[in-house]
Formats: sequence, C-alpha cells, structure tokens
Amino acid sequence: MSSCDQCVVRNRAICSALDKDEINSLNGIGRRRSLVAGESLIWEGEDSVLVANVIEGVLKLSTGTEDGREQIVGVVYPSDFIGRPFGGTTNHGVTALTDARVCVFSRGDFDNFAREHPGLEHKLLQRTLTELDRTRRWMLLLGRKSASEKVASFLLELSDRLAPATCEPGDEGKANRFVLPFSRQQIADVLGLTIETVSRQFTRLRGEGIIDLPSRREVIITDRFALTAEAG
Repeated sequence: MSSCDQCVVRNRAICSALDKDEINSLNGIGRRRSLVAGESLIWEGEDSVLVANVIEGVLKLSTGTEDGREQIVGVVYPSDFIGRPFGGTTNHGVTALTDARVCVFSRGDFDNFAREHPGLEHKLLQRTLTELDRTRRWMLLLGRKSASEKVASFLLELSDRLAPATCEPGDEGKANRFVLPFSRQQIADVLGLTIETVSRQFTRLRGEGIIDLPSRREVIITDRFALTAEAG
C-alpha cells in the first residue's frame, strides 16, 4: 500500500483530482517529511525548488519588513498546498507553527507531472483562486478590524479550517470544539496584537458566554451567532 493510500487528506488535497494510477505515479515523485515547530520548509526570496501538501499541523507564511521584523501573511492547514509551481522565486517563507508532516515534491518533477494531468492543473487554479479570496479577507482582518473582531474572526477561521478533522456529524462543517494549534503569543503574532490584548479578548469572550476554555489550548464555541457578530 502506498503512502497516498493512507493519506488522511487525500480526498481534500489537490491530488483528489487524480485517479488511482495517477496517484501512484504522483506518489513515485513525492516523499514525506516531518517538521518540528519552528522549522522552516521554504525561505523567502529563494528559487522555488519544492512544493508540498500539508498532511498534519499548521504552518505560517511570513515575510520580512524593511526594519527587520517578521510579518505573518497567512496560515496553512492540513490539505493546503504550499510552494510556487512553474518557477519563479518564493515571495514568503514557510515555517511550521506546530509539529507538522508534509508531502514534498521537487518543483521540476511536480511541474512536469501537472502538465501531463490537466485535472491537477485545474485543481491548482481552483486553489489559487481560493487563496486569493483568503488573502483579501486576511488583509481586511489585519488592516481594518479591531482587536475583538480579529480574535473572533480568527476563532471562526480555525473552526472552519480544523472542522474536517475534528467536527462531529451534524456540525455542518464547523468545529465547535477544537484544540488551538497556537500559543497565545503565536496568536498575537499572527493577528498583529500583543499577548495581553489576546488574553483579555479570550477572557472577555469566555465571561460573556460566547466561548468556553476548558484548558489553555482547548476552545469550545458555545454561541456561534454571537461570535459571528463579534467578528463584524
């Protein structure tokens, strides 16, 4: 049995567009790689030499500012595709926020495979358009929303993105209970806030009965309608 047959994100990743024989061919040019939290997979400004599917874990996309600070420009989750197919340089670095596993392909091998399989190219286009929409929402989140709106929007995003692996039947694709893959400091870094502001917002949302926090990493959304209103 190939690693693709056992892949937990196969039905949601870009390779879902392929049949069994095509999957086997793709498996022949890929390899699994494990990352520990803080380990980089792709560096900003370097030639695009690899692409990857995220199998487990959460990774950040970040770029450096002129004054040397890091700006997190996105987050990727299981089944997301990372890297830049068909050449060019990478515009951001990719680093694991949590321990993660990815399926890595040489960019040249992947490009050749994609050219021979139009279904995969179509899936790549769909993913690109989806990422464009997410980028627009991210710009709004970071640039225009208040601290309370940022935290609420972030929790709703996690609820949506973590749902395939955690939600129970009947939750309509939303995870009302999930484990945060981030520390409070990481959330602050992602949202451009201070850790004190993030902690205050979590405490307030819990005090108002909108969320519950059984432990420091576990979140239960108890009033989704109110949390959606908080997100603006």
